Amino acid sequence: MPGAAVLKVDGERKMLREGQDFKGVKLVAVYSRTATLEVAGKQLVLGLSQKVGTNYQRPAEQVVTIARDARLQYRTNAQINGRQLQVLVDTGANMVAMNEAEASRLGIDLGSAARVQVETAAGVVPAWSVTLRSVDVGGIRIDNVPATVISGEFPGTVLLGMTYLRHVKFEENQGILTLSRTH
Repeated sequence: MPGAAVLKVDGERKMLREGQDFKGVKLVAVYSRTATLEVAGKQLVLGLSQKVGTNYQRPAEQVVTIARDARLQYRTNAQINGRQLQVLVDTGANMVAMNEAEASRLGIDLGSAARVQVETAAGVVPAWSVTLRSVDVGGIRIDNVPATVISGEFPGTVLLGMTYLRHVKFEENQGILTLSRTH
């Protein structure tokens, strides 16, 4: 969501728009990889998932928050096989799924992949069963993820289905989807 960020202040998550403040932390500006905050009159620039504090400890849990968009969908950036792309979180999809063009862009070889049939909203269509080397959403990386490459142009956006999501805890609350995984 442009001009907005999810902040965690004193253990409480809150989505703020630029100019809003919460518990003494003001969101000054939001960029693609950083946010400028004002705390006690001082401005701080923080990267994604970065914390302000005096004692740093590696978090025991990785957490990713995704704001619901205007179409009431949860879209986020991810990496598949090390390549950046946007995905649509879809708890109703059994598998991570993509179209042929996206598979080609990601360097997925369909020549040796098993041919299958999948049922979509448009009916039964030909597809390929593949295994992705890795799927990474905000640092939550899962290796060897089963996926389906669907013949044609559907889906237009890669669907992040249950073959990834079953490895993480996910929870939706007031337009914020939280993915987490314990180390």
